[in-house]
Order: sequence, then C-alpha cells, then structure tokens
Amino acid sequence: MKEKIRLALTAVLLMGLIVFCWKMSEKLRTTIEEGQETSGKAAEKQPLVILDPGHGGKDPGKIGINGAKEKDINLQISLEIRDILSEEGIEADVTRTTDERLADSQVEDLRARVEMINENGPCLTVSIHQNSYSDESVKGAQVFYFQNSEEGERAAGYIQNAFAKIDPENTKQIKANDTYYLLKNTEVPVVIAECGFLSNYEEAENLMTDEYRKKVAGAVAEGIFKYIEAVSR
Repeated sequence: MKEKIRLALTAVLLMGLIVFCWKMSEKLRTTIEEGQETSGKAAEKQPLVILDPGHGGKDPGKIGINGAKEKDINLQISLEIRDILSEEGIEADVTRTTDERLADSQVEDLRARVEMINENGPCLTVSIHQNSYSDESVKGAQVFYFQNSEEGERAAGYIQNAFAKIDPENTKQIKANDTYYLLKNTEVPVVIAECGFLSNYEEAENLMTDEYRKKVAGAVAEGIFKYIEAVSR
C-alpha cells in the first residue's frame, strides 16, 4: 500500500514538473518571438532627415535677376527631396510645407526652426537656400557646414560632389561657417545647401524650371543617401 502511495506521489510530481517545464518553454518561446519582432522593427526603422526650406511668407529671401523668389524655389526643391527620400524608405520631415513663415519676426522664425530640429533629433538636416552676389557672372551651388562639426563637413562633401555632377563647370567647394544662426544653435549635423545664384540670369532661369529643380533635388538626395550609408556602417 505504501509503495502504491509512493508511486502515485512520484507520478503527480513528475506530471507537475512536466507541466512546469512546458509552461516555462512556452514563456521562453514567446519572449524570444517578441524580442525578434522588436529587433525586426528596430532594424526596419529608418533614420530621420529634416529638410528646411529657407524663408517663407512675408520673407521672400533673395529676389532673382528674373524676379524669382527664393522662398518659392526653396520650398519646391525641399518637397521634391522629401518625395525622393520617402520613395527610398527614408523618413523625411519638412519645416514648412506651404508659403509661410514659422513666426512673425525673422529671429523667431529661425528659433522655431532650430527648436523643431533639436526636438526631433534627425541624423541630418539640410536647409535649402539660394545665393546672390553683386557680380552677375558668379554662379554654382555651394554647401556650408558648421566649422566644428565633422559630421556636417562629411555631409556637405557628399552633397557638393553630387552638385558637381549636374554642373561639371561648378568648381565651388564646401565651406565652413561659424556665424549662421542655424548652424550654431542646432544639436545635430546641419548643412546649408545654396543651390544656385539668383543674381546670375542663367542659373536663375534654370531654377525656375521643374526639370532643373528636380536635378538639384536629386543631387541633394544623392548626397543624403551617401551620408546615411556612411554613418550606418
């Protein structure tokens, strides 16, 4: 009788151990699957890029020799870049999507842009602008970066090289700067892409066409792609 009781208790204990082990294995399997799902989502998450079309609203920026307004060209190029990046699965935000300024004064507008950039923490911000000079013969896109930013310098280099492809005559090089408000006050790599000179008639006319603006946008996007690839290694 005692032997039967002992065998029965042993069987119960073994059954309990089997159930416990099964539950633990199920829990472990679920944990592993959840971990894999989380890792997969993290791997799928793309870096954020912010595009900043300069000026807007009552601030037209530079006025071209042909009457072109910088603010309009900046916005059109920025939206085109956003679309190119999005098609490649890269998240891209734009500081403005319409003809507006982010604040009443120019100073507050710049502060609002800086705040937006710092709060979102993108891997790169590209501020789109157009240039102007007293000598009408001066032309060519040029990229500026904060002089103390190695990452900014690297990103500027990629974009400048891409600009050279659409205009082989453009011999301009990237340029360090320590005075531009946007470059000084942001906490992430930021470059300013001056896409052309509105004081040069030929370049101003080109920038008024969809075809040329798409070329410029494509060049900036190419530089961004190469920068993201480099920092992701």
